[in-house]
Amino acid sequence: MSEVRPVRGILLAHAAMAEGITDAVHHITGAGPDVLVPLSNRGLSPKALVDEVRRHVQGPTILFTDLPSGSCGFAARLLARELPDLVVLSGVNLPVLLEFVMLRDLPLAELVPRLLARGRAALGCAPASLENNADRAVSGG
Repeated sequence: MSEVRPVRGILLAHAAMAEGITDAVHHITGAGPDVLVPLSNRGLSPKALVDEVRRHVQGPTILFTDLPSGSCGFAARLLARELPDLVVLSGVNLPVLLEFVMLRDLPLAELVPRLLARGRAALGCAPASLENNADRAVSGG
């Protein structure tokens, strides 16, 4: 029987965001540094960014990005086409990363939908009465 490896996480973001949010995750959860690895695009060419991420992918990995586009998003999607054990989730937030650390022993097929649901559910508004206008704002109505 083969041993199931926990999913590894990489957070790829602009400037110092990756380091800051990863530090918060480690502080809250006590997770070790290999559970969620922060990477910044600062000072890296597109090729160097891809190479740096590739160096950290080991087995099943979720590559979290701050944005779906830009240098981080483009590098992530390029690698997702190349590496079969890599899943990219864009628009990362702290609740998603905390959920990832707690549930990373799940297979990717179970973990990813839970992370997506958690990320969507984490966004809220105070006062709640303003949420009623959210659909109109998005549609331009």
